[in-house]
Amino acid sequence: MSAAPEPLPAGPGRSGAAPVTGATASGRTTAERTVLRLARPYLRRLVGAGLLAAATEFAGLALMATATWLLMSAAGRPPLDRLTVAIVAVRALAISRGVFRYTERLAGHDAVLRMITDVRARVFAALAARRTAGHRSGDVLSRLVSDVEAVQDLLLRVLVPGSAAALVGVLAVAGAALISPAAAGALAVGLLIAGVALPALATAVTRRNAAEVAPLRGALATDAIDLTHGAADLAAFGATDAALRAAEQRARRLARLERRLAATGFAVDAAGVLVAGLTAAAVVLAALAAGVPGVLVGVLAVGALAAVEVALALVSAARQWTQLRPGLTRVAALLDGDTPPAAAVVDADGTADVDRAGGHELRFVDVTVRYRAGAAPALDRVSLALPAGRRIAVVGPSGAGKSTLAAVLTGAVRPASGRVTLDDRDLSSYAEEELPRTVGGLLAEAYVFHATVRENLLLGRAGAGEEELSAAAAAAGLLEWVRAQPAGWDTLVGEEGGQLSGGQRQRLALARALLAAPPVLVLDEPTEGLDPTAADAVLASALAATPAGHSVLLITHRLSGLAELDEIVVLDGGRVIQRGSHAELVAAPGWYRDQWLLQAAAERGYLALAP
Repeated sequence: MSAAPEPLPAGPGRSGAAPVTGATASGRTTAERTVLRLARPYLRRLVGAGLLAAATEFAGLALMATATWLLMSAAGRPPLDRLTVAIVAVRALAISRGVFRYTERLAGHDAVLRMITDVRARVFAALAARRTAGHRSGDVLSRLVSDVEAVQDLLLRVLVPGSAAALVGVLAVAGAALISPAAAGALAVGLLIAGVALPALATAVTRRNAAEVAPLRGALATDAIDLTHGAADLAAFGATDAALRAAEQRARRLARLERRLAATGFAVDAAGVLVAGLTAAAVVLAALAAGVPGVLVGVLAVGALAAVEVALALVSAARQWTQLRPGLTRVAALLDGDTPPAAAVVDADGTADVDRAGGHELRFVDVTVRYRAGAAPALDRVSLALPAGRRIAVVGPSGAGKSTLAAVLTGAVRPASGRVTLDDRDLSSYAEEELPRTVGGLLAEAYVFHATVRENLLLGRAGAGEEELSAAAAAAGLLEWVRAQPAGWDTLVGEEGGQLSGGQRQRLALARALLAAPPVLVLDEPTEGLDPTAADAVLASALAATPAGHSVLLITHRLSGLAELDEIVVLDGGRVIQRGSHAELVAAPGWYRDQWLLQAAAERGYLALAP
């Protein structure tokens, strides 16, 4: 459970962390370079889309100029044959503009959607290679959706329209120069202001605010998942109000930023309208001073307005580019991460791996956790030793503190007092990306991605081979089902594993945890959703599959199958009320023996009724 008491801890995607403002010049250059490198296979389609966009804008400009000439010439009642060509040209330009626009959108979206398919696959693979246990699921969703959409928008809303506007501006100045060089000079100045100065101004006034928008959106995506999927845990921990306040604070901050961006955008757009009017006026004055005929002066004036309007598309492109930079930087950071993080170990095949040799010791020393000041502690002076190779189960009634213990162990919650150490080093001193390589496993409500079985498993260990996948799936009781599917490992599991039963989702999450094989393996309700017989078999198989020298902390409400563990710790009200082996606890009066007898009787009744 990620949400915590007041205040919620910062983490990936949380605004409490340093925002991805970014973006140094070299970082931004890398981001754009990465996107352009990905676009290289689709370059012809994108160039075609850019030329079609330029043709669309030029057809619109020519339409305005031709229609103006036609109206002003018709006012003198010339012979109809003098106007026939202009009438036909107006119709042709009006039709061609719509055709060009449709074709440009078709070509541009076809190229970009093909590219985005590849980008999403690469981002997913990069997240898997970087071991997404270090990322919040909401932040992962943000990377896979909104950040990848930034790549799409960079091409469709920045590069294509921007290049088209630049090309049309050059053609407009060249056309005006054929009529009046002085008017062309005035138009060139106006286009430089509209196409260079105003975009630079728009970039400057939106950069600071836009740099915070992408991280805040990632944080709100995380909040949405926490508040929906984690509602029960938040209520149990009394942290619902704190989580809501934190989410509302981020939402208000995002709303303020977006209002500020809208206000600055309005001011820049108003300046653009003013520049268009002044440019048209300057062109008219220059043309009149040069003795240009009145009809052509009108054509130049309307053409100048149309050309500046096209150039103002660069303002929108610059604003979009500024807002897209944080997302582009985050995508580039993933896609350029061809080498693993510095703290990771690299296998012979070049993939990041964890130290699977075991030998790590974890200790809880008088750990107390409170979610609210004055409330009863969720953990009350809990001490626990988990040396290398030791296997301990933590049991107890609902609300006893089992989930809090797991949250402390994985670094999601920090104790109010006491210490948690890993190899005599305080757990809080480990970096977020470092801790999951040593302590991890199957946590409550493990997330299943809308991807294939293979891709979901590879989140546990990128680069795992077929034999390793099979061994982990067999230990979780999933291998037989996988082999029965027509697509095998490439079977899609659906959104949040919607194509699987609850038991299959649990087996898949367990297989992923076993494949990761961290030295300290945490299994939080690993057999949830399985019938008693299958639960016992899966638990025994999972424990047997744990490498020698690795520790196991099993959190469970079922007391069956615990006889082989080294120690069982009973929590109630956040305190340790019993501890010992299964045989010792069954022999002694207390909560454990009472619950073991009740569960044994219930399971015998279940088996008697089962077909």
